[in-house]
Amino acid sequence: MFWITGWKLEGEFPKGVKKVVITAAPHTSNWDFFYARLAFYLLEVPLNYTIKKEMMVGPLGWMLKSMGAIPIDRSPKKDGDARKSMVDAMADLFNERESLAVMVTPEGTRTYVPEWKTGFYYVALKAGVPIFLGFLDYKNKVAGIGPAIHPSGDVEKDIETMKAFYRTKTGKYPELGVK
Repeated sequence: MFWITGWKLEGEFPKGVKKVVITAAPHTSNWDFFYARLAFYLLEVPLNYTIKKEMMVGPLGWMLKSMGAIPIDRSPKKDGDARKSMVDAMADLFNERESLAVMVTPEGTRTYVPEWKTGFYYVALKAGVPIFLGFLDYKNKVAGIGPAIHPSGDVEKDIETMKAFYRTKTGKYPELGVK
């Protein structure tokens, strides 16, 4: 299906990488998940994505799990505890597993946003894992994996480095892409 629709792959997932956050951008269409999932499958990326545990029930839950969904439980561990942040819950996933590649969309939505959500960055920083830049370029029909970013703690500088890379990629709806 990927090649039939004219798409090509670029980059590769390095052998031996066990834990990584993978950004997927620009995210401007519902089609992005479909093409990104196909590309990462063809690149042999053992990809997962997180979703609220409440979504993982019945047939929908089974389907989502088969496509790599990992339920996130942010509830307190015991009565009286504060609810866990998404960053803490995801960092815990990295600490609990021997290998994990989690895909996130830094925009957090398909519409244009001037500022990215930064939770994925803090997850990678807290878990001590790199961020690989996954991408879709609809203009050239190329999908793949770009460079790795190792979070330095300077979130503004590192996010700008990522955005500079993504400015060279065209989303399905270019007006909604990274500026």
